[in-house]
Amino acid sequence: MRVVLVSTYEMGRQPFGLASPAAWLKRAGHEVACVDVSRTPLGAEKLRQAELVGVFLPMHTATRLALGLLPRLRRMAPGARICAYGLYAEINRAQLLAAGCEAVLGAEYEADLVAVAGGARAGGEGALPRLEFVVPDRSGLPPLSEYAGLRMADGSRRVTGYTEATRGCKHRCRHCPITPVYNGQFRAVGAETVLADIRQQVEAGAEHITFGDPDFFNGPTHARRIVAALHQEFPRLSYDVTIKIEHLLRQAELLPELKATGCALVTTAVESFDDAVLEKLDKGHTAADFRRALGLTQAAGLALNPTFVAFTPWTTRASFAAMLEAIGELGLEEQVGAVQYGIRLLVPRGSRLLEAEDRGAWLGDWDDAGLSYRWRALEPEADRLAEQVQAAVAAESKAGQGRREIFHQVATIAGVRLPPPAMPRATVPYLDEPWFC
Repeated sequence: MRVVLVSTYEMGRQPFGLASPAAWLKRAGHEVACVDVSRTPLGAEKLRQAELVGVFLPMHTATRLALGLLPRLRRMAPGARICAYGLYAEINRAQLLAAGCEAVLGAEYEADLVAVAGGARAGGEGALPRLEFVVPDRSGLPPLSEYAGLRMADGSRRVTGYTEATRGCKHRCRHCPITPVYNGQFRAVGAETVLADIRQQVEAGAEHITFGDPDFFNGPTHARRIVAALHQEFPRLSYDVTIKIEHLLRQAELLPELKATGCALVTTAVESFDDAVLEKLDKGHTAADFRRALGLTQAAGLALNPTFVAFTPWTTRASFAAMLEAIGELGLEEQVGAVQYGIRLLVPRGSRLLEAEDRGAWLGDWDDAGLSYRWRALEPEADRLAEQVQAAVAAESKAGQGRREIFHQVATIAGVRLPPPAMPRATVPYLDEPWFC
């Protein structure tokens, strides 16, 4: 069967969600073409001949883009079955079926895609399968140099690859889109498979690897085994990981090991400095815990990339100002991406936030276009502040302003007076694709 796999957006990464199923489908004897529309045109000839088109939906932005693309795919591939697969396919099943997808596959999608290509009527809801993962096939994708890279403190840029050592998450944060799908489960990818994928990316020019696991320390023994082998084989290769704050505290003895094996950056979801909001999100940490984790990573020589959900139903102008004051106090102006100041909470289908006792005070109707339930802040002024901050961040980023300058602009909008730093603080490594969800 002739299969075309399509990715609309994957945060500037070479799409793992095309490379992995491509390997499975080719192994089963199918002819596979991959199209990343964030980098290349769709390709009329490929689609005209396609018998199956699979659209990868790992995230919110990718799904919104895909829903707009589906009518065009139907016109360009009139003889093909169209299916959607990935994390956000699972939680938007009804809408995708209504939009013309004939099958909707979940977050553990590879075997189901092979089944669909073989003529099966896959796509029903059910238990998460346990797959024996294979090495992704990246041969049909644009080169790594065309994707986001790691910007170093000295201004140099490292070509960056991407892989996954685990999927899912042990935790059930109320706002996380992983929770409705995995519900506290996670799956480990075999260490040799992960290392083989990294090896082929290094051969293709990768100087840095992003581990896209929702939490790299969900399986700390597995993680240690991989980074130790990675460093032994490629001692100059750097990498970055995402780790939950409570895991940074619980596995603090492993932080020097990350540094020693080449970890350049640790992303962690702080979300808020307001303990009441953190409790509502069921994050499993407090603002004080973050300060402890920051101290531990700094002591280990690790750069931290904190992320936030700056605007929630419970955000007030005062709490937003307090967040900015804390960022300034801790010297994090260069470590927080500017887009983080305007991030507004998403409430997808199946979200545990729909169980919140106070939801009647802030929750609205489902928004088809936004793929989220509408909500309003309990303090209306916070909604107006969010709009101002988002507009300012977009304008200042477009104008080429740096992180520190945008931080101070946002602080001015929020009415926060911050003393100028005594001396410029050192920059930290960062991925040059703005974080989006």
